[in-house]
Amino acid sequence: MGWLWERGYEHTSIADLTRAMGIAAPSLYAAFGDMRALFDEVVGLYGSDPRANVIDALRTEPDARAAVESVLLTAAEKYSADDHPRGCLIITEPMLGAQRAETDILLRERIGAAAEAGELAPETDVSALAAYFSAVIAGMSARARDGASRADLTAVALTAMRVWPPAGSRPPGQGRRPDPAAPHASSRATGPP
Repeated sequence: MGWLWERGYEHTSIADLTRAMGIAAPSLYAAFGDMRALFDEVVGLYGSDPRANVIDALRTEPDARAAVESVLLTAAEKYSADDHPRGCLIITEPMLGAQRAETDILLRERIGAAAEAGELAPETDVSALAAYFSAVIAGMSARARDGASRADLTAVALTAMRVWPPAGSRPPGQGRRPDPAAPHASSRATGPP
């Protein structure tokens, strides 16, 4: 699993895998069929590995802020661990765009539910906030692959959480969204000239 995680599907050959696994190519083909099937098996194992799954908090934490903060802090821990390749396989592997999209959807749904429940101001741009945290998670994975420590990644996570808008406030840089039902100044009747 580590070889594919570290080097990626496109940069790993059958010879690399058989050498790393200590088996002959016919044994690999007999066990998995082909390299893509082996890769799918690796992704399945990765997704079921509690060490690697940093998004469980989105489903289990009682409120959205705690859930997102837990995701970021768990990412800091898991992405920098020394018992497997650094970073996140799902984030670093180009072929796994569908899995990344699922994470984005979970983030957006959890933040959207928080907005609907009044945990966030109604003006909160749910999609932008979810995209921001998704980008932070991806950046943490990249920094981990470049050697960032758990402390470094934890600092990133805690800094990122500072943008979380409290209930009743507006996200930084955003004003109140216009009411689409309200007439615009340019469209109001002004009377005869």
